[in-house]
Amino acid sequence: MKIESNMFDTINIAVSGMKATNRKIEVIGSNIANMQTTDTGNGQPYRRLMLEFKAEESNDGVSGVEAGELKQDPSDFQYILDPGHPQADENGYVAMPNVSWPREMIDLNVASKAYQANAAILKRYQKMMETSLELLR
Repeated sequence: MKIESNMFDTINIAVSGMKATNRKIEVIGSNIANMQTTDTGNGQPYRRLMLEFKAEESNDGVSGVEAGELKQDPSDFQYILDPGHPQADENGYVAMPNVSWPREMIDLNVASKAYQANAAILKRYQKMMETSLELLR
């Protein structure tokens, strides 16, 4: 019995999706952890990170997804009035990171659902293989 290489495409695609989504969850965690970081060592507040996904290419076409380039969000920093803060400017304003709690929670929810969907695909594939083997017995 010859096993086709594309028999495992489903597994490879689901696993690659889980790996990429896991990396995105790590980036979201970094953003949340640095929501109050007003100086990253260069005098600037933490800048929100964004992870791009890109398709994994194979001879047969797309064979999954992978974590692509990690980019900084170019949006403006938020300014709050806090004259007693060590990072305050001459007017008493402090530049805060461009991280938004609601946006990060939405991104986390979407990433979590994507991870769960890929895990469900693996479970269904496993069930299908078990049923196939049971029929062959």
